[in-house]
Amino acid sequence: MSDDLLLDGAGRYAGPIVDAHHHVWDLERNLYPWLTPEILVPHRYGDYTAMKRTYRAEDYLADVDGLGIAATVYMEAEWDPTDPLGETRYIEEVHSATGVPGAMVAQAWLDAPDVAATLAAQAASPLVRSVRHKPGGPTSPAEADSGGRSLLSDDTWRAGYALLAAYGLHFDLQTPWWNLPEARRLAEDFPGTTLVVNHSGVLLDRHPETIARWRRALEEVAAAPNVVIKASGLCVEGEPWTTDLNRDVILDMVRIFGADRVMFGSNFPVDGMFVSYRGLLETYREVLSVLPAHDQRAVFAGTAERVYRPTPLGA
Repeated sequence: MSDDLLLDGAGRYAGPIVDAHHHVWDLERNLYPWLTPEILVPHRYGDYTAMKRTYRAEDYLADVDGLGIAATVYMEAEWDPTDPLGETRYIEEVHSATGVPGAMVAQAWLDAPDVAATLAAQAASPLVRSVRHKPGGPTSPAEADSGGRSLLSDDTWRAGYALLAAYGLHFDLQTPWWNLPEARRLAEDFPGTTLVVNHSGVLLDRHPETIARWRRALEEVAAAPNVVIKASGLCVEGEPWTTDLNRDVILDMVRIFGADRVMFGSNFPVDGMFVSYRGLLETYREVLSVLPAHDQRAVFAGTAERVYRPTPLGA
């Protein structure tokens, strides 16, 4: 099928979509420490109490009903850190019952003594394509500018990262944009491992100085050809979701990385605090309509299909 046939009369993408980043969680059955009633951790969106509710695959499917979602990728949800394989078994069960997700990013602590065994077990799952371990580090551009470093530069952590290629696993990186120069060095040192930048490089605001530095950080990490990025997680604390708020930054990611290295992710149910799933897609469809049909398909489906190889819904 020609990519042009996937556009509607206004030039907006109307073909199948791969959601490259979403969660599901059952708070009555499983432990996610950050979602327990008594804990409120620092979060880029501020008070996330509204998220502390069970959100099963059935809830996700209700949110995306009729919206063209053809396949999905589950992102580890900071499950009980003492039992990373328990989350994988749970998601395999969810997939068997619902078809969601078609692939997953699993939990793995790369600086743990048993990291090799954990990666081997995760890689044995038919769903696991990647792992995530948030590397911490500088919490502001000033800290990074003054020499602060994250686990991306830690020798023990990097030794764990070095094992990923042997198990055929990617790495999903969630870190603020000011740590992306470290990520470029990591990507260059391990060219056989695909590094997936999560949540657009964690852009916390839209101040002109922030945007300028964010763009430069993206340009730096994009210079490593084994890096791709998720155009996701773009909500801003205290700001309503609007298309105009996000137009330029979405197009910046496509300009900097090229459409074949950018993928759409909903980050639901987290971003559902700000916008409905339909509203989220309307923004992306409108913004990306200025691009050729091939590029629109790449962002909405092609890149994620290549990187994560998800099983289609209903397959």
